[in-house]
Amino acid sequence: MEKYLKKQFAIFALPTLIAFSVAFGIPFIMGLYLSFCEFTTVSNATFVGLENYMKVFSEANFIQAFWFTVKVVIVSVITVNIFAFLLALLLTQKLKGTNLFRTVFFMPNLIGGIILGYIWQSIINGILVNFEVTMLMDSSYGFWGLIMVVNWQYIGYIMIIYIAGLQNVSSSVLEAADIDGATGAQKVFLIKVPLIMTSITIALFLTIANSFKMFDQNLALTNGGPGNSTSMLALDIYNTFYGTIGFEGVGQAKATIFFIVVAAIAVFQVFLTRRKEVEN
Repeated sequence: MEKYLKKQFAIFALPTLIAFSVAFGIPFIMGLYLSFCEFTTVSNATFVGLENYMKVFSEANFIQAFWFTVKVVIVSVITVNIFAFLLALLLTQKLKGTNLFRTVFFMPNLIGGIILGYIWQSIINGILVNFEVTMLMDSSYGFWGLIMVVNWQYIGYIMIIYIAGLQNVSSSVLEAADIDGATGAQKVFLIKVPLIMTSITIALFLTIANSFKMFDQNLALTNGGPGNSTSMLALDIYNTFYGTIGFEGVGQAKATIFFIVVAAIAVFQVFLTRRKEVEN
């Protein structure tokens, strides 16, 4: 049976491999090549070597967007995972209505980013106007506005991942800890956290990747204002590619750098956290 499955594997995997190649593989390779070209359409690309990359690293807006993105990612990854884990701990206790609360906390993740951004823009500006300011008057307002939106949207989603991990912790291990006189904090940090490292690996990967790739919320909430001070990398790439004539190659070079940075950070994070995983 195993030999038969191995023979049939290629047949069943072929449609998916073709779809992946057409939708991702070929466009990615073309995009990588175009990052070394000057072009307005794919058909008129002219190879210019590293010129686009030199323009990227000499551009102040890209450097500003990069560091702003890093700050948003660091704060959002920490806050989302802490709050999601605390909610997961609470909702895995023997409380009434836990299924309802799980559903309610998860629902924000179902709302599209662009709609979510405009809703929160109205809410935050509606509060700030009482103090005669708006998010576009200072970059710090836009920064914390983005953090609020990310937390509100992703906490429930990451919470579900932590709940799945906590429910998989063996009750016999916790009972043994109770017999040994372990406190609640000791059971959380010395038993539960090590045993759910697989969930932590997944949660960190998703929050890092999603925070780096944030575009819709950034566009709707601040559109990079004031003066591109709250523009994240994805929005900066979009503005370069579609907003500046003749800079399509520079925008593609930014996208390539963006991919390499996010992929490297995500792989490094997975490598570090997987080393901490233990058998449950």
